Amino acid sequence: MKIERFDHIVISTADLTACVDFYTRVLGMEHRENNGRHALYFGGQKINVHVGKAQFLPAARNPEFGSADFCLITAEPAERVKAEIEAKGWPVELGVVPRTGARGPIRSVYVRDPDGNLVEIAEYPREDRRG
Repeated sequence: MKIERFDHIVISTADLTACVDFYTRVLGMEHRENNGRHALYFGGQKINVHVGKAQFLPAARNPEFGSADFCLITAEPAERVKAEIEAKGWPVELGVVPRTGARGPIRSVYVRDPDGNLVEIAEYPREDRRG
């Protein structure tokens, strides 16, 4: 077996309105609802949003609000990402800082969503921006 890529992740939220506002207004994702299921789309991926813990089964064994920690890749310079987030009135927790991504060095900005999930937004140096 050879795993190719992630398709989606799932987060749980205690406040759907605040969650959707953050991911759409602050991070620019697209919210779609289909038969009571909520998802946030960006690029070729999505984040499924469960309203409450384990809204749909099967689910993680111990879902908790604010327990996710994930990294999103952007083509924008990290300084621009930080400035845009701050201009939208959202606090930046840390950054711009050097880190290591799946394909090498990245430059990261960290924020927390309304549930407390840690969201890292990172850029690869130009020569390392491979899909």
